[in-house]
Amino acid sequence: MKLLIVEDNQKMADYLKQGLTESGYIVDLLHNGVDGLHSALTEDYDLIILDIMLPKLDGLAILKTVRHAGKQMPILLLSARDRVSDRVQGLEMGADDYLIKPFDFTELLARIRTLLRRSTLNITDSDTLKVADLTLDIKRRYVMRGELRIDLTAKEFALLELLIRRQGEVLSRSLIASQVWDMNFDSDTNVIDVAMRRLRSKIDDNYDNKLIHTIRGMGYVLEDKQ
Repeated sequence: MKLLIVEDNQKMADYLKQGLTESGYIVDLLHNGVDGLHSALTEDYDLIILDIMLPKLDGLAILKTVRHAGKQMPILLLSARDRVSDRVQGLEMGADDYLIKPFDFTELLARIRTLLRRSTLNITDSDTLKVADLTLDIKRRYVMRGELRIDLTAKEFALLELLIRRQGEVLSRSLIASQVWDMNFDSDTNVIDVAMRRLRSKIDDNYDNKLIHTIRGMGYVLEDKQ
């Protein structure tokens, strides 16, 4: 997933970019409000981390403009302002969360994951997701491949739902771990690969048109290549 950080404090900005990059996110970093607003309006981001006190244009002005432009990506505000009125103002203007400085990185990461999960689940209002002859019914919690119903565990269903919602996009193991298992990816564990093998055996093994693909050194993608 692609994140935008707009933060003028160089040390804080570098700290955030390094930590989030190591957590598996693609991160763009900008240091002033004018550049931040331009990127927020012209680029596609899954989430924006926005400092309130910025040079040239403050974070609340960016927030207001982005929302008026119809952009609905999650926005997390960062600020040293700890008054309730400041938090309420930011949330009422359209922010999805407000984190007070100083903060622990693990808390920031948890809040980002929560916002991204919520955003991912709201990508479509449809109860049914479909790729090729694969159908996933969100409301009734079942999966069909052609005319055959496929039984999945709760984790397999969540994994397949993530893959379908992000079809065509290569998903890293760290992203899958955070979205489906709500944990940091440990390179010493093969839980993601094992789960993916089980899912593929149910979804793809009996069909010529393989939908789940491994991208060596990067992760997995669900894509109809026919």
